[in-house]
Amino acid sequence: MRRPTLLLPLLALLLAGCASAPDGGRDERPDDGAATGTASGTADAGIWRPAPGTGWQWQLSGRLDTTVDAPVYDIDGFDQSAATVAQLHEDGRKVICYLSTGAWEDWRPDAASFPKSVIGKGNGWEGERWLDIRALDVLEPLMAARLDMCREKGFDAVEPDNMDGYKNTTGFPVKAADQLRYNRLIAELAHDRGMSVGLKNDLDQIPELVGDFDFAVNEQCAQYDECADLTPFIEAGKAVFHVEYELPTSAFCADSRRLRLSSLLKKYELGVWREAC
Repeated sequence: MRRPTLLLPLLALLLAGCASAPDGGRDERPDDGAATGTASGTADAGIWRPAPGTGWQWQLSGRLDTTVDAPVYDIDGFDQSAATVAQLHEDGRKVICYLSTGAWEDWRPDAASFPKSVIGKGNGWEGERWLDIRALDVLEPLMAARLDMCREKGFDAVEPDNMDGYKNTTGFPVKAADQLRYNRLIAELAHDRGMSVGLKNDLDQIPELVGDFDFAVNEQCAQYDECADLTPFIEAGKAVFHVEYELPTSAFCADSRRLRLSSLLKKYELGVWREAC
C-alpha cells in the first residue's frame, strides 16, 4: 500500500475524530447495477477473471460485515476462516485473499519462518519490513505455503501486497528486473493453485505484467493522477479495483466511470465503511 509514515499519527487522530461516517455501518451509497457489474467475469481453465466495472468491498480490519452490497470481497487471508469464505460463496460472492508477499509482518503466525537475512527496512507501518525478493530460494516455499492456505480456505483469488519494493528503500539493491521476476513467480504460484491474482500498484511495470495478472488493485491513482496508467488492464477485459482515501468521490468518480474502474472511497484502516462510485 502507499501509506506515508510521518502522517500516520495525525491520520489516526483525524480518523478517530470523524463522526460523520462511523466505521462499522453499511456503506452510504450501495452499488447500482451499472457500477456493480457481476462477480462472474470470465474463466480460463477455472481461473476467475473479474470484468471491468465489477463492484467490490475491501475490508482488512474490524469485524467483517458480510452484508455489504458488493459481488466481490477482498479480505485478510490469515484472519478470515474457511467458514467465512464459504458463507460469502453461499451469498454469491467471489472472495480475494489479501496477503503481504513483499513485506514481512511480525504478527503473522509464520513470521519466525523468515530468516533475518531476507528482512530489510521498515515500509512505514509498525511491525512491517520489506523482504529481499531476490532470494527466491528462501521466499518461494514460504509464499507457496501462504497460497496453499488461501486455496485450502476456498478463496477465488489473491491480492499480493507490497509488490513494488524496487521503487522503495528496502535495504536491498532490488532492481526492476528482480521485481518482474518475483511478481511473475507469485502469479504463477497462484495460478498453479487455481486462483486468480491481482497486480497491486506497481504501475510502471503494468505493460510487462498485464498478461501475467488477472486484475489490478490500486490505491490513490486519482490523487496522484495515475489512473490512466491502468488502462491496459481494462483493455484486456480485466477489472481494476481502485480505492481513494483523501479525495471526495466528487473528485474522482466521474473519471473512474469513464475509465471503467471499480472505485471506492475508504478510510486508511480499511474497515467496513465504504462509499462506492
